[in-house]
Amino acid sequence: MHSVDQFRDLQGEVTAWRRYLHENPELGFQVHNTASFVAEKLASFGINHIETGIAETGIVALIQGKGGDGPTIGLRADMDALPILEASSKPWSSKVPGKMHACGHDGHTAMLLGAAKYLARTRNFKGCVALIFQPAEEVELPSGGLKMVQEGIMDRFSISKVFGMHNAPGTELGKFSICDGPIMASQDDFDIVVKGRGGHAAKPHETIDPVVIAAQIIVGLQTLVSRNTNPINSLVISVTKLNAANAYNVIADQVEMAGTVRTHIPELRDFAERQIMTAAQGIARGFGADIKFKYRRSVPVTFNHTEETNLAMRAARSLVGAAYVNENIKPRMGAEDFAYMLEARPGAMIFIGNGRTAGVHNPAYDFNDEALPYGIGYWVNLVETVLAV
Repeated sequence: MHSVDQFRDLQGEVTAWRRYLHENPELGFQVHNTASFVAEKLASFGINHIETGIAETGIVALIQGKGGDGPTIGLRADMDALPILEASSKPWSSKVPGKMHACGHDGHTAMLLGAAKYLARTRNFKGCVALIFQPAEEVELPSGGLKMVQEGIMDRFSISKVFGMHNAPGTELGKFSICDGPIMASQDDFDIVVKGRGGHAAKPHETIDPVVIAAQIIVGLQTLVSRNTNPINSLVISVTKLNAANAYNVIADQVEMAGTVRTHIPELRDFAERQIMTAAQGIARGFGADIKFKYRRSVPVTFNHTEETNLAMRAARSLVGAAYVNENIKPRMGAEDFAYMLEARPGAMIFIGNGRTAGVHNPAYDFNDEALPYGIGYWVNLVETVLAV
C-alpha cells in the first residue's frame, strides 16, 4: 500500500486541471466541455476503452489490470457545477457569471483523473477498474446518477462494486470519515397550494386568508417531527418556499408552499408523504379552505454496505493511518445521488477532509487543492486493496 507522499508529484498537474475546471463550470447534463476535457485526458493516459455520451454527457472508461482475471469495480466522480454567483475571490474563480463549482465536483473529477493516470501507468491489480464520470448530480428527477444506472452501466461494464468520495469542509485536511449503513439522507420534495378566498387586506373577515392558514400549516408540520416520530429516528421537514400576493393591501386567493423532507429511514418517507398531506388538509379545511398537494420522491438513502465499507476503511487507513480515519461518523442529512448506484451494486461513499473552508453550496466555497494527493492516493489504495494481485 502507498502513503500520501507517493502522490505529491501529481499534485501540480492535477491542481492545474482542477483550476481549469473551476474556471469553466457547467450545469446539469450540459457538461460538454468538461466531458471533452476528461475524455482527452483519459486518452492521453493510454486508456483505450472510453465510452462517452452515457446519460447525455457521462463517461465510463476501463483500465485493465496486469494481474490477471478478476472482477470490475467502479469509481465515481461527479462533474457538474451549481447556479451560484461565485464570491471566493480566488484567481481561478469562475469565468461564467452565475455558475460555479460550489460543491467541489471539480476536485472530485480532478482526483479521479489523477488516480486514472497513476493506475493506467502501474496497473498493479487484477481485474478491471471502471472510471465513472457522472453529470447532473445536482439535478433532480432524473439525476445523472439515476440515468447512468437506468442506461445499464452496471451490467454493460460488469461492475460488481462501486465506490464514491465527497469532500467535507470542516473536516481536517488529510482525514477521512465513513460509516456502515446510512451515511446520507434521502431527499423528497413537496408542494402545497392553499386555496382560500382573496380580498382587501382591510377586510379580512370577508376572506378566507390563505396566508394565515399557510402559517398554521408550517407550524403544524413541525409536530410531525417533534411529536409523531421516534426522537431517535432522523426526520427533517423544512418549508423553504412561500409565495402569496405581491401587494401590501391584497389578501391572495391562494398561497404556494414548498419544502423538503430528509430521513435515513426509508419507511419515514411513506410516513411523511401521508402525514404532510393529512395535516395540511385538516388544518386548511378547519379554516374553510382546501389544499392541492404534490409529493415527489427524489434521492434515496445513501447506504454503505458492510463489506465494501470495510474495504474503504482499509484503503484509507493504509494511506494516512488509523488515527486519521473516523470509521463511525454520524450520518448526514444532505442527499447524494450516488445512492442510486449503491442501490444497484454494493459499495461505499467516503468523505475526504477539505480543511477549514466555506461550506459547500456557499458562494465563497473552493475545493482545497492540498486534498488532491489524499484523494488520488485513496483511489489507488482502494483499487489495490479490492483487486489485490
